[in-house]
Amino acid sequence: MFNPIPIDTSNITLNSDLTALIEMLAENTHNVWAQARIREGWTYGAERDDSSKQTPCLISYRDLPENEKEYDRRTAAETLKVIKKIGYKIEK
Repeated sequence: MFNPIPIDTSNITLNSDLTALIEMLAENTHNVWAQARIREGWTYGAERDDSSKQTPCLISYRDLPENEKEYDRRTAAETLKVIKKIGYKIEK
């Protein structure tokens, strides 16, 4: 049985000036995902249907439901936390 053990970032905080970076990374994450799905033959559909390769998420990031955006934001924020945790600095 798979037992995931991610890097513990519970003690890492991201300051508010990273909000714009998180949003940009979240949008890019969605675009990378969407591009891969399109290459695999997926198309837009009102409901997800794996057998016909349709998904309602093949839309622009700005048009995604908030829960989908939040998933991408959490991914981006956790990535930034890991970067900080392992000793890198995030500078503009």
